[in-house]
Amino acid sequence: MGELGNNGLQDPAYMAQRIAACEREIQKGIIGQQEIIRQVMLAMLTGGNVLLEGMPGLGKTRLVSIIGKVFDLSFKRIQFTPDLMPSDVTGTNIIIKNERGSAFSFVRGPIFANLILADEINRATPKTQSALLEAMQEHTVTVGNDSHALTEPFFVLATQNPIENEGTYPLPEAQLDRFMFKILVRFPSKEELKEIVTLTEGSQEPDITKQMDSEGLLAARALVNQIPIAEAVMDYLLDIVMQTHVANPYIKEGASPRAAQALIRASRAKAFLEGRFNVSFQDVKETAFPVLRHRILLSFDAISEGMTEDNVMQKILEGNGKR
Repeated sequence: MGELGNNGLQDPAYMAQRIAACEREIQKGIIGQQEIIRQVMLAMLTGGNVLLEGMPGLGKTRLVSIIGKVFDLSFKRIQFTPDLMPSDVTGTNIIIKNERGSAFSFVRGPIFANLILADEINRATPKTQSALLEAMQEHTVTVGNDSHALTEPFFVLATQNPIENEGTYPLPEAQLDRFMFKILVRFPSKEELKEIVTLTEGSQEPDITKQMDSEGLLAARALVNQIPIAEAVMDYLLDIVMQTHVANPYIKEGASPRAAQALIRASRAKAFLEGRFNVSFQDVKETAFPVLRHRILLSFDAISEGMTEDNVMQKILEGNGKR
């Protein structure tokens, strides 16, 4: 990103405009998913990982591919299946013979890229799912006695089918907590479906061009981390997380401390995307759903009454005062 110069990379207003341009470029190739694009952008600005849940064929793979083009990031797609092994994700050591004898050589797996699409992650066994844990949390992969650093920026966007589908393995709670957002991908309206068919079945695809590179994205992340949060807003944010732990007939288990950290980062990123250098109560409210919906466990009462995580979160926000 040398054309910007160091001054441009350190200018919050200019970088917010460049990120907004990236968002508009992505929207050229994706119909009717503006809110999903916005939430994925928020996660990328904070270094978080995203779990997309929805039926197959809703454009999840297309979205990740376009993001890779816009940010000029290396991109790998891993199709998770019941017979996928952990080494198929991380890589493995193989024996190489030469004139000096034999030695082990590490062959990198597809996890070694900037942007990873873990497609249908809940179709793989828990053992293979857990192969992503170290990579998502530590940005390293350990094979044998050796650790291998992943390329920065590193971002995992995993997709899963609804749990009701046959042949799925629910993600372990520890792995769910490592996704910054869980985003629900809805089925498009008839008008949006018409636009999608016209776009994808036409003779000419939209021209998606690079808007930023990895250096620019990392610089934007650094700026997001500098955005201050007023004490009143911080108290409001923490109250929301704590409300998942008070006596609530609909919650079996509340959010972890990692949820508060994710909500802080997401709120900062939302303010940055909107060209503000301060976090508002509304920033916290709007990012609470994707941050918390996968971090609370519903009680039997909630499930029997047909409540969803979003229903429970809405009640918590409504009871946490008008802001």
